[in-house]
Amino acid sequence: MTSPLQAKSPPAKKIKRKENGIQPKNKLNKKKTVKPLKSNMRLSSSDKEKSKAEKECETHNGEGVDSPALDALLMDLTKVNNSRDRANRLFQDNWEKKPILIQRQNPDFYKGLFSTAEFDQILRNDDVQYGVNLDVTSYTNGKRETHNPPGRALPYTVWDFYESGCSLRMLNPQAFSSTVWQVLSILQEKFGSMAGANVSEDEVLPLVSSPNFNQNEIGQPIMDVVLEAGDLLYFPRGFIHQGDCLPNAHSLHITISSFQRNSWGDLLLKLMPASLEIAMEEDVEFRKGLPLDYLQFMGVQNSEKDDPRRSKFIAHVEGLMKNLVSYAPVDAAVDQKARDFLHDCLPPMLSAEEKASSVYGAPARWGDGKALDVTVQLKGQTQIRLVRAGAARLCGDGDTVSLFYTTENSRVYHKEEPKSTEMKTEHIDAMEFLIHSYPKFVSVASLPCETMEAKMSLAELLFEKGVIRTAEPLTAE
Repeated sequence: MTSPLQAKSPPAKKIKRKENGIQPKNKLNKKKTVKPLKSNMRLSSSDKEKSKAEKECETHNGEGVDSPALDALLMDLTKVNNSRDRANRLFQDNWEKKPILIQRQNPDFYKGLFSTAEFDQILRNDDVQYGVNLDVTSYTNGKRETHNPPGRALPYTVWDFYESGCSLRMLNPQAFSSTVWQVLSILQEKFGSMAGANVSEDEVLPLVSSPNFNQNEIGQPIMDVVLEAGDLLYFPRGFIHQGDCLPNAHSLHITISSFQRNSWGDLLLKLMPASLEIAMEEDVEFRKGLPLDYLQFMGVQNSEKDDPRRSKFIAHVEGLMKNLVSYAPVDAAVDQKARDFLHDCLPPMLSAEEKASSVYGAPARWGDGKALDVTVQLKGQTQIRLVRAGAARLCGDGDTVSLFYTTENSRVYHKEEPKSTEMKTEHIDAMEFLIHSYPKFVSVASLPCETMEAKMSLAELLFEKGVIRTAEPLTAE
C-alpha cells in the first residue's frame, strides 16, 4: 500500500535507489565536499512587459557593495533601539519595482545563516517529518515527482535520496534554525505580513516551471544569471523564476518570500462583505427587490441583446456600488487583516539583553526544595515598553476590544491558535499609550489609568505574556 505522498513504496536499503521512484544515475567520482553555490536562476514575465522589464533589471557587482557578513549585520541590528529601524536597514529601494541581482563576490557573506552541516544536525536532533518539514522531489522526462515516505526524515534515508539524484527542500527552516528565525522576524515587521522561507539542497535539478504554467506559456527569460555563493537575487511578485543547478555542482540556497495576500484587493475581500451587510441593515435601497423580469434580459445568454433595460439595470448596480463606500468599515477591515497577520507571525527573537529584562529572564526558579525569587514585582517607577513595535495590537470586534499579540506564537506556522486577551475598559487608553510610546520606555505610574491598581494589573498582565520588557532586569527583593 502506498502513501498519497509517495511515488513508490520505500524498499530495502540495498535496492532503494531504484524503487524510490527514480532511476539511479551514473555519477562521476568526486570528493564529498561542499562546493560554491552555483544556481542558474531565470526570470520571466509576459512578452508585453519583457522589453520594459529588461531595461529595469539591475545588477550590482562586488564594487560598491561594501557590507559586513550576515552574522555581523544581525549582531549590529540587535543594537538598534527601534525594531522598525532594524527592518529598514535590510530594505531595498527596488521593492515591488524591478528585479535586482547583487553579486557580492564574498562567498562567506551568508556564512552562519544556514548550511548543509546544520541541515544534517537538524535531521539528527529534531523531529523533521516528510511532507510537513521536508519534501523529496525529482524531475524526470519533464515530470516532477514527490517521493515522501511517511514518518520522520532521518539522515540514513534522506541522504540516500540525495545521492540518488533527488532534491531536498526544507519547508520551514525557521522552526529549527534560530538565525533564519531572526532574519524572518525582522522582515515580517517591515513588510507587515508573514515572511516565510524554504531551503533547497540540489545536485541534479533540471528547470522546473511554476505548476501554474507550462514551458510554452512562460516565454523567454528577461534575466539569465549564475548565482555564486554570497549573491542575492530579488524579484517582485508577478515574476516567474526557474532554477537549474549546474552540472556536478552542489547547491544550497534559501528562498525568502513575503508580502503575500497583502494587496488592496485582499483588504477589499475583508471590507466588501462587511460593507454590504451594514448597507443592507441601514439603507432601504439595498433591500428593494430585483425587477421581476431581470432574468429575461440579464445574464450571459442575454449579454449580446440591445435592450435598454440592461443599461438601466447596470446603471442601478453602479449606483449601489458607489453608495456602498459610505458604509465601509475600513478600520474594522484593517483590524481583521491585522489579526490574521499577528496569527501568521513568528514570535520575536529576543537578544540576551531583552530576555534578561523580560518574563523569560525573571529570576524565579526552583532550588533547595522550594520556589526561590518569586517575589519579583513591578513597581510604579519601573520603566517598561513593548518588546517589539509589532508584538501587540488593539483590535475592535463589536463592543469589545482585544489585544492580539505574537509573543506566544509558535515558530511552526499556525501551530497555535491566535493569541489574544480581552481588554478591560480601564486598560484600553493605557494600552494605546504604551503602543504609541514605543520605542521609549515609560514608567508604570505614567500609564493613563484612573487608579494605581489598574496600572499595575495591566503591566503585570503584559509582562506575564512577554509583551513588555523592563529597562533594567528585575531583581528579587
